[in-house]
Amino acid sequence: MKKKLAVLSVAITLLCSSGFSQTKEDPTALLGLPGDNLDLYAVLTLFQKSKTVEDFEKSLNDEETKINNMDLNLDKKVDFIKVETKQKDKDFTFVLQVDVAEKEKQDVAVIFVSKDKNEKVSIQIVGDEALYGKNYVIEPKPAATPNPGYTGTQTASTASTTTVIVVESAPIVQYVYSPVYVPYYPPYHYAYYPPYYAAFTVMAVSVYAHNSYYYHAGYHGGYGNTTVVINNTNNYNNYNKSRNTSNTVNHNNVNGNYGGGNKASANNKASTSNANNSKASSNTKASSNNSKASPTNRASASTVSPAPKSSSMTSGGRSMGAGGHSGGGRRRN
Repeated sequence: MKKKLAVLSVAITLLCSSGFSQTKEDPTALLGLPGDNLDLYAVLTLFQKSKTVEDFEKSLNDEETKINNMDLNLDKKVDFIKVETKQKDKDFTFVLQVDVAEKEKQDVAVIFVSKDKNEKVSIQIVGDEALYGKNYVIEPKPAATPNPGYTGTQTASTASTTTVIVVESAPIVQYVYSPVYVPYYPPYHYAYYPPYYAAFTVMAVSVYAHNSYYYHAGYHGGYGNTTVVINNTNNYNNYNKSRNTSNTVNHNNVNGNYGGGNKASANNKASTSNANNSKASSNTKASSNNSKASPTNRASASTVSPAPKSSSMTSGGRSMGAGGHSGGGRRRN
């Protein structure tokens, strides 16, 4: 029996240490921000698999795919994410957006698809700063690494025998650069959604993160990553000019209502605490200075000869005593 318990104890220890190690080293660990409920690795995978933009939008909001778990208005129901398309020459911008309220929109993330002069296509997804923090940029690894977005028949020109596909061959990329492509403009808005959409209950963020973790292979980037930069800065700057933000989301962020709370808000609390500590230390110094001054006051008082007692002084003393009692009454009130 003791041997069985010992084996069980070792197994539990190994599992815990393995989980801790993965969390510690994983750059995709939970942020404590609303972006924890929409895994952009999974989103970019779904985008590459989709045949059209409308197909992508529908699959993204399908409960069965378990990709969308976003709840920006905190009603415990998953928000509908619409996809708005913008195009300039060979550059495409796909904005993922939520109507948080009747007159409030919040951009969730933006997908950039660009083709350079050599006809090479690049694809990136950038999380909105309010939801993912700064510099949350994700892109597929080079073609020599398996790309989970799409499984094709082309093989990499390396020693690896893994079947991979270059970004140019992803169905959505082929579609947007084809002659049949027509820009998509979703007709939906707050409280008006497509017939196929039915709001479903938000799952626990820990469960959601566990379900979507396997999408992360084949990509790099994420929170705080400085090696992945935005390819087309002009496209990104143009997008920022019309970026949508929600007061509701900002309010919830500041108050730490999403996940583990906003890191910025925690820093603000820390700075406020430091400020209070500084005030307290100043008060302590002031009181210590007063304490140092009191012996002098006592000395000067002892050199003054006591005045003869009189009835008026006694009366005054009583009056002061009465005043003291009334003051105490005010403090209790």
